[in-house]
Parts: sequence; structure tokens; C-alpha cells
Amino acid sequence: MLSDRLKNLRTRRNITQSDLAKRIGVARTTYAMYEQGQREPDYETLQRLADFYEVSVDYLLGRTETPNATNVDDQADKSHFISKIASEFPDIDLMFKDMESLSAEDMKEVYDYIKFKKSQKKEE
Repeated sequence: MLSDRLKNLRTRRNITQSDLAKRIGVARTTYAMYEQGQREPDYETLQRLADFYEVSVDYLLGRTETPNATNVDDQADKSHFISKIASEFPDIDLMFKDMESLSAEDMKEVYDYIKFKKSQKKEE
């Protein structure tokens, strides 16, 4: 699967094995072996390949058919919860720039916590 994906991505970009090998810091023969399935890249090289092609490592490994599913879904979820927090709790002054590094799951926890704390105040 990896070898097929690498060859397909490279040929679609119309780049030679030599050029790609230089960009990710390996010998051309090493890269050629990745495409032939005779060798597997180490984790760092796999990440450089994913970054170069702007796809997820999961896509390269055949774990998903969507090249960027994880990033796209996480960003959409994160935006969803930022929007919910801002619209449902306009009186809460949050520093969203400080929260940019949070994942979508973290943003959901922030949202749930704010909702919980607001409900506690109503009960008092």
C-alpha cells in the first residue's frame, strides 16, 4: 500500500525520484526502494513524506482513503466548539488565541466545562 501511494503521489506531482529524495533527505536508491516495496521509511522520513505531499501518515500507510481526514475533521470540530462557546456564552471573555493549540476534543471539554459551570451558578 505505502509503495503504491508514494509512487502515485510522486507521479501526480510530476516529480522525479531524485528530486523527491533530495527534498526529504534520502538517497535516490533508498527512495526507489520505498516505491518498490523493498524498504520502509523510518518514522521521521514517513512524516517528511506526509508533510511534502500534504497528506496524513495514515493515508500513506493505507489506514484511510482520505488524504487529510484527521486534520480536516479536527479543524471543523474545533471551529464548531469555538463558535458554540462564543455564541452561547457571549459574556465569557475567552482568549481564543491562547486556545489555538487545543485539539477539537480539548475544545469540547472547554465547552462542556463552561456549560457545567454556568448550570451550577443557576442552581445557587
